[in-house]
Amino acid sequence: MSRSRSTPSGPAGAAAAGTASVRDVAERAGVSVGTVSNVLNRPDIVRAATVERVRAAIAELGFVRNDAARQLRAGRSTTIGLLVLDVRNPFFTDVARGAEGEADSHGLSVVMANSDESPEREAAHLDYFETQRVLGMLISPIKDPGDRLERLRAAGTPVVLVDRTAGTRNLSSVAVDDVEGGRMAAQHVLDLGRRRLAFVGGPPDLEQMQDRLAGVESAVGAVPEASVEAIATKALTFEDGRLAAKALLGRPPAQRPDAILAGNDLVAIGALQVLMGEGRLRIPEDVAIVGYDDIDFASAAVVPLSSVRQPRELIGQTAVRILREEAEDPGLGPRHVVFEPELVVRASTTGRAD
Repeated sequence: MSRSRSTPSGPAGAAAAGTASVRDVAERAGVSVGTVSNVLNRPDIVRAATVERVRAAIAELGFVRNDAARQLRAGRSTTIGLLVLDVRNPFFTDVARGAEGEADSHGLSVVMANSDESPEREAAHLDYFETQRVLGMLISPIKDPGDRLERLRAAGTPVVLVDRTAGTRNLSSVAVDDVEGGRMAAQHVLDLGRRRLAFVGGPPDLEQMQDRLAGVESAVGAVPEASVEAIATKALTFEDGRLAAKALLGRPPAQRPDAILAGNDLVAIGALQVLMGEGRLRIPEDVAIVGYDDIDFASAAVVPLSSVRQPRELIGQTAVRILREEAEDPGLGPRHVVFEPELVVRASTTGRAD
């Protein structure tokens, strides 16, 4: 025979049910609700003995402060939403690290979500951030951000595009000059005498890929005997780089590129593994390879990878700074920060671990 057990009322009952409130804590400690609030938020103005008594009551009752409710009552959140294209990509991990560091220094927190390059997931995460009334949003959008982000900004939620320029949109942005990055990567291999270039990366409708390819084409266009082939990938992963390299190995040697400019380092490393392993090609003698982002894996690859470096953590820090300033002064107009990339030369193009 089963027995039911009622939950007692009062502070003890609240603790048993796991729903202790500030009022319960105040009653147990024998102080006012305002004193409990001061202990939680400004303990320096409360006598030490009272602080100790209130904290003992908090521990006894298992009280957990509800910051979300407190922020909603105040009309202001301390949480920033960060929506990235692919959380598996170390580039975005480093951007998030920079964003968190800047946010933490101002008493803010960052919640990261992953669109996985899916418009549906992107929309769902934006819905979530909006319902949570975050302080603002940092987003690396899949395609054109559309009117939704502008409506959010107009309604008082700051939005900063990350790793993406805003164009004519009324949104702030922090990015790197990807056209210049693609150009300097191509110019590097052209200066080494390479003439059959391939740009491997995608999806092709990503603005970053379009800009990097445009930079490659501008450098190649200045060398009459040089050519570039764009090889689109579904995503920017190791596996996509491996698949592209396997397809290249299926061609006669004379039809293969003598230099590969990858959309990012993951694609470059995947291609490098297949070309050296299955293809038994020499890197860079047979094929020179340049990545993009200069993630930590680039220098640790079996053949250290030349790469176009982006200031990843600085991008995150700058995006949070702009967002915070817009939250404090909604009248600020959109601002656009574009960092210059840097080419880091290693053995995958020169044969030397420079």
